Amino acid sequence: MTPVQLEGPEAPGARGGKAEDKEWLPVTKLGRLVKGMKIKSLEEIYLFSLPIKESDITDFFLGMSLKDEVLKIMPVQKQMRAGPRTRFKVFVAIGDYNGHGGLGIKCSKEVATAIRGAIILAKLSIVPVRRGYWGNKIGKPHTVPCKVTGRCGSVLVRLIPASRGTGIVSAPVPKKLLLMAGIDDCYTSTPSKKAIGMTMIIKFCPVFNSFNPLFLQPKKMEERKQLV
Repeated sequence: MTPVQLEGPEAPGARGGKAEDKEWLPVTKLGRLVKGMKIKSLEEIYLFSLPIKESDITDFFLGMSLKDEVLKIMPVQKQMRAGPRTRFKVFVAIGDYNGHGGLGIKCSKEVATAIRGAIILAKLSIVPVRRGYWGNKIGKPHTVPCKVTGRCGSVLVRLIPASRGTGIVSAPVPKKLLLMAGIDDCYTSTPSKKAIGMTMIIKFCPVFNSFNPLFLQPKKMEERKQLV
């Protein structure tokens, strides 16, 4: 008797099981360059200002070292003609705890769908995080290289370098975002109090700006020119 092959939700790996990993087939020019080993790191992509449109590119470089965490799930409503429509807004942070971090925000009718979408958007928005020292250059970089500021609307957030062992002086949820980006010690300053979602977005802005050419030291500028 011929064995019956199950398909759909009863197939192995379809519900809770571990499905086989499919081979990545790039669909963009950047993806083909990455798979062909023409581009060696995420830093090269960022320094050339190339947009990442495939989440598999991030998985290719970081792989198992990339971790994700749901920071907040909140319901949002929109008034429609038939009545209020409720959806769920999810904030997800990803990082490898070693100089790469990203933030994804997604709305959907179902929480699981919103989480999956936020993880993909976070992988597309991942950036290298520049780190530095406080005082002497002893050990590995552990804090932000200088005072950096992020602004969105009327909300202002400032990150200030801190000595080794200080930890991150911040609210619990944005603290996770900075830790996943690889920053161990940092002071934060937020003059105005706003929603936690807006605060996470603003906390990500100065981390992103730390790799701006305006903040690079002469040695880093020479390395950038050599890449170009």
